[in-house]
Amino acid sequence: MTKTEVNDALQVQVTLRHTNNHRDIEQYARETVQSLSRIYSGIINCHVILDHQKNDFDKNKRAEITIHIPQNVLVSKEAGATYEQAIDSCVDALGRQLKKYKEKLQNHR
Repeated sequence: MTKTEVNDALQVQVTLRHTNNHRDIEQYARETVQSLSRIYSGIINCHVILDHQKNDFDKNKRAEITIHIPQNVLVSKEAGATYEQAIDSCVDALGRQLKKYKEKLQNHR
């Protein structure tokens, strides 16, 4: 199931795989990803994929977040005991990637 929500600043698409409808986790994912626009305002759109793995008992909640920025695509894949942990880990990693990208752009000017 895929839902796209258009906000003033950032378009976020959320896809749930192997799981039931979770409005709360979808909203959490959207709000958390929105925070990345404070680091870099040039984000074009984001795609969040949430997946439940049945073969892994400890970290069976997986999150994959893809961010499209001008001339680049950033991706982070993380697993956790809860979707929130997996999403937070992805957002932390993407925050670091966006900071590096922003520094790289500033150094080339």
